[in-house]
Amino acid sequence: MKKKHVELHCHTHYSHDSLLNKWFYLFMFKLRNIHVVAITDHNELEGAKKFKPFLEKRGIKVILGEEVFTSKGEIIGLFIHNKIQPNLSPKETMLEIKKQGGLVYIPHPYDKKRYKTVLNEEEIATNIDLIDFIEVHNGRNIKTEFSDKQLAIGNKYGKTSLIGSDAHTFIELGRNFNIMDEFHDPNSFIKSAKKAGFQKRECLDISHTLTKIVRLIKLLKRGRFHEIYRVILKRYKREKH
Repeated sequence: MKKKHVELHCHTHYSHDSLLNKWFYLFMFKLRNIHVVAITDHNELEGAKKFKPFLEKRGIKVILGEEVFTSKGEIIGLFIHNKIQPNLSPKETMLEIKKQGGLVYIPHPYDKKRYKTVLNEEEIATNIDLIDFIEVHNGRNIKTEFSDKQLAIGNKYGKTSLIGSDAHTFIELGRNFNIMDEFHDPNSFIKSAKKAGFQKRECLDISHTLTKIVRLIKLLKRGRFHEIYRVILKRYKREKH
């Protein structure tokens, strides 16, 4: 059976911190031989729905997904078909994913830099029976210790391990992916994921800087100057101390 290169946890311009359009996806995936992508924008499903027909017409399969910000951190739903509202509890979010026939994927379960978006381990333990996958490497980890800790959490709870790209910029696409047997639905995805191999690469230093610039550009376009002021003030205070 031919193996598939499956890139999970990717963002598009429908996320508040990305400018990626469908042509970037097509070019980079053809260049780097990616066969399947799970598009998981922040609190949004529309990007995945819009990109799916375009990419699949050109030979790249798309899994519909969403990275949902819950009251305790982020959770990804894979194989869903309706947008899930943010700020629900982790359990409510997971149950909504399951209600849609989807799969629950925990992204970056440890990251000191992005601690505000990390679902803490207590919530993972409490809701472990609802979780299908734990991300054991994230393409935006700025330190190898983050990947080591993520792997330790995945091993501790015995859930199927997968790796996430977390691509927000075109240079990140096609660098981190899972090597899996072909699948056709959530059940066959689960089966294939249990035997997945990984292609892992470290974070590109410039990626987080580019994301910050994109976020500011989008805030400017929306006229949200008070938020820009808050960002600048926060950075000034950090550098001052």
